[in-house]
Amino acid sequence: MPALSPTPRRARYTTRFAACDADLRAAQRLRWRCFLADDTGGAGEDADAFDPICDHLLVETRDGGRLVCCFRLLRLGPGEIARSYAAQFYDLAALESFEGPMVEMGRFCIDAEFALDPDILRLAWGAMTRYVDDHGVQMLFGCSSFQGTAAEEYLDAFTVLQARHLAPKRWLPRVKAPDVFRFAKLLRRTPDARLAMKRMPPLLRTYLAMGGWVSDHAVVDRAMNTLHVFTGVEIGAIPAARRRRLRGLEGGARRLSD
Repeated sequence: MPALSPTPRRARYTTRFAACDADLRAAQRLRWRCFLADDTGGAGEDADAFDPICDHLLVETRDGGRLVCCFRLLRLGPGEIARSYAAQFYDLAALESFEGPMVEMGRFCIDAEFALDPDILRLAWGAMTRYVDDHGVQMLFGCSSFQGTAAEEYLDAFTVLQARHLAPKRWLPRVKAPDVFRFAKLLRRTPDARLAMKRMPPLLRTYLAMGGWVSDHAVVDRAMNTLHVFTGVEIGAIPAARRRRLRGLEGGARRLSD
């Protein structure tokens, strides 16, 4: 796929899709550092059977081409959600009746040295918006991860999810994984809203701002050392103000060939 161009304001970075095995391996190495590396050092690659069937979006520094952010996108047609990565952990039978094209967004990560730069997230979402438009996507979904597997560290965040952001019953994912935290059933408390937002993963906050919803339970993924919730966004239900903002970000990810 062709490169995606930065706006002058964000000229520090460029976005493009992986075009070769070396690009993919670079993304896998960044994912490993973000998700799997520990204090022992060393280097590795986070790779699985989904990588060959996905498009991989790369955000790089304009000077030097250093990879600072990546994520992968899996396009699915109606009734194909069982092919997704998330389907390993959630019973998604209800979503098999969703009639429009879908995209699963996964393995989103930002290099720790660049994690505080908001332009990276903005540029990534601009590229995502362009991708959604190009392919007529009607639902965006994925697994939103909390770092670590100690649910008690995120009780305020989970309480807010339970109170305000559960999936509509017609789409609600059911339990499939053997180890889950059923926060919607277990939590009956008044949350600290400020702390809840502070502990909410940035990617999940963005999904929720678009009108996204989550499963009623979190999967305890010890292999990745995360708690994650299934997260869905129906494109047609994104609030108008947020849609306009995304369109503005999309302008920062126009293809060089346009």
